[in-house]
Amino acid sequence: MPKTRISCPNCRQPLIADVDQLFDAGRDPTAKAKLTSGAFNLVRCPHCGYQGSLATPIVYHDPQKELLLTFFPGELGLPRNEQERMLGALINQVVNSLPQEKRKAYLLRPQSFLTLQSLIERVLEADGITREMIQAQQQRLNLLQRLLAASPDGRDELIKSEAKLLDAEFFTLVARLGQAAAASGDQASANKIAELQQDLLAKTEFGKEIQDQTKEIEAAMASLRELGDEITREKLLDLLLDAPNDTRLSVLVSLLRPGLDYQFFQLLSERIDGARSDGRARLINLREKLLEMTREIDRHTEARAAQAQQLLNQLVQAENPEQALLQVLPNLDDLFMNVLATAIDAARKQGDLERLSRLQRIEELIRQATTPPEIEFIEQLLSAPDETARRRLLEENKELITQELLDTLTNIAAQINAGQDRELAEQINALHRTVLRYSMQIKLSQ
Repeated sequence: MPKTRISCPNCRQPLIADVDQLFDAGRDPTAKAKLTSGAFNLVRCPHCGYQGSLATPIVYHDPQKELLLTFFPGELGLPRNEQERMLGALINQVVNSLPQEKRKAYLLRPQSFLTLQSLIERVLEADGITREMIQAQQQRLNLLQRLLAASPDGRDELIKSEAKLLDAEFFTLVARLGQAAAASGDQASANKIAELQQDLLAKTEFGKEIQDQTKEIEAAMASLRELGDEITREKLLDLLLDAPNDTRLSVLVSLLRPGLDYQFFQLLSERIDGARSDGRARLINLREKLLEMTREIDRHTEARAAQAQQLLNQLVQAENPEQALLQVLPNLDDLFMNVLATAIDAARKQGDLERLSRLQRIEELIRQATTPPEIEFIEQLLSAPDETARRRLLEENKELITQELLDTLTNIAAQINAGQDRELAEQINALHRTVLRYSMQIKLSQ
């Protein structure tokens, strides 16, 4: 984000501000989220205290959707030729950043918008988000604010009168705002939102559905534990046949999808062929349900894998992968890590050293961002060549010798000791003793 010298919109005093004018989703995977969130070009004047958004030309580019959008704020009061000159300079940055083979006709026909909001709506529309959906989301946000401000009786009345808006998207909105409040340290707001969540779970139809689903998940997990360690396809089929309702069946299928393979369905077909007429219809009905459920899971997994691949490509192409990664870190799950591992393996086999280097850099950045400091320090201690080097590490990192470190070591030792790797178990146990002894020395010297 470039630092720019501007004048305060209120008192006209000079100040330095972060100003974004070009949002290029092809080069920055966070560009779209930054634009649509409105969290950009916010200024605070140290002279008069003014806080607000800075009026500035905006160009948005998305090469995948072939979008080139422009907005010029009318309050700047500049003549048309000056507007075209400023926007043209931004558009030239877009075009010049693209290789010749990717310069397509849409770049010659940028779409201009009279308001920034209409430009943002066009960006969202390209993602399948209509104006009606945006308005519905605003209605949910307004309702959430009213619910938080209402008295207990007033809240109950709102829940009854606005039942149609209290759906899955509303619950997701509440959860996200609660997480944001907690992350920002606003514990009072986080507690208030948590209290509202409990009310909604108990007093709305969707909340009751969530509670029922939670009970079914717990029951499904219990039934899987009862199967023991040796789970066969025959046991899985019997478990699915015993599911008391479609909700339980759906939960079990989502948990057991890897086991519902060709051989499983072949076993089910054999059961159908050997069943009597009264039981045959039930088995056929189960097969149809299982096929539809597994297809839906596979479609969802494929879509998520495609999104993960797209996100990985954007990170690889980003000029500043560290900054780009920080913006998308909450979206990185096990599926993304599998896609990353596959890409690293493919790049290594193809001998594409440049791509391999970028992918490994992303992997290292993720590891640094997600590995707890206790685990990272334990890895350093284990890598130390001898006891002297280990002792030096402990002395240089006294601030890391905490109860959390000792608890982590205790848990790791318990897990390793239960396994077969005796050499690693001895290393962990020795390290645990060393750290515990050093921790006691620190406490005695205080």
